[in-house]
Amino acid sequence: MPHPERGSRRLRERVRADVARNRERIEGVGVGIITGAAGDDPAGIVTYTIVGATTGFQLLWLMVVSTPMTIAVQSTVARIAIVTGKSLPELTTAFYHRTTTVAMIAVLAVANILTIGADLDAVAAIVGIITGTDPVWFLLPVTALIGYLVVYGAYATIKRVLIALSGILIVYVVSAFLARPDLADMVRHTLVPTVSFDMAFILAALGLLGTTMSPYMMFWQAAEEREEHKTVAQARNVTAETAIGMSYSTGLAYFQIVAGAVTLSGVAVVTVTDVAKALEPLAGRYAFALFSIGIVVSGLLAIPVLAGSTAYAIADAFGWREGLDEKVSDARGFYVVFVGSMLLGALIDLSPVSAVDALYYSQVLDGLLLPFLVAVMLLVANNRVIMGEHTNSRFNNVFGGSALVVAAVLGIVMVVNLIG
Repeated sequence: MPHPERGSRRLRERVRADVARNRERIEGVGVGIITGAAGDDPAGIVTYTIVGATTGFQLLWLMVVSTPMTIAVQSTVARIAIVTGKSLPELTTAFYHRTTTVAMIAVLAVANILTIGADLDAVAAIVGIITGTDPVWFLLPVTALIGYLVVYGAYATIKRVLIALSGILIVYVVSAFLARPDLADMVRHTLVPTVSFDMAFILAALGLLGTTMSPYMMFWQAAEEREEHKTVAQARNVTAETAIGMSYSTGLAYFQIVAGAVTLSGVAVVTVTDVAKALEPLAGRYAFALFSIGIVVSGLLAIPVLAGSTAYAIADAFGWREGLDEKVSDARGFYVVFVGSMLLGALIDLSPVSAVDALYYSQVLDGLLLPFLVAVMLLVANNRVIMGEHTNSRFNNVFGGSALVVAAVLGIVMVVNLIG
């Protein structure tokens, strides 16, 4: 007859093991959700707002179509990171060509720094409106605060804060409904695609895809999945979490386009301040307040992700030690790039360059980079030498391939229009 004490001990051990496994699952949650929310940064918010202001509801259908594409792209990069334990730059250098890696990272870094500059300008502009002070005085303090929190804060704490902040972005759904859109017209454009080869339409569509499937999101999620030290068995959980995060991101973007179409149609948008001020008389002070809260929160959420994705990519390309859980003294190059990219972004804001132009066209640049990145990613994910038995799923290949084709066609049409 089994001894009661031994049975009790075995039960306690099983309970402890189950608790440990559940804790592992809980601690692993967040990367896909943070990545999705970071896609709705000030650059994204203003891009979606401008898309709504310039094309109305015409591109709402593209947000619906891009949702499974975004899930497929992000799930693929997460799968690559988990299965190989390597980053995309490391894999392209090892299996393809270093020139491919350098070109990919150079375009990524330029687009990221432009976006960081636009995001910092947006946060400073909103704080300036609220305080009645010139926004330029807030640029460096905001940059320094974000840099300090990330470089000297505990990574686990930063992660929890980012997850908490991502929920606040739901204010954009409220903002869209406060604008009182024509629901019948909205549904019609959501379900029935509208296509035009007009240059404004192509730029808007390419910028929208570049924002929705932003390259920095790919590099960030891949790096963070590696940093979580997840096992191949956890890849299914990662796919589900990524689907939640990306659906949340594209859902928010959908309502930002709606708000822009209703409140800013025909309004000349020159700065982020113009967007914020234009909302107040058209949709009321509550819409203005919601827009302001969303800009500040999304900026604090996205700027570390943008700087981090740049730092991860460059560190991986040159074989530097990297990671937000590393000490500054152990990963100097990584942190120099991280802080340096934020400082360069701040310097852009002190130049004559329009923040909204930098913001909008950085998203178009991301859209041009997108098919190239997705092509490389799909090659890696379907290479049995690299991935073994864990090659890409059919869903990821179909919708990732669709993203490649759509972005490539838009890019080609844009170039043809420019040449013509």
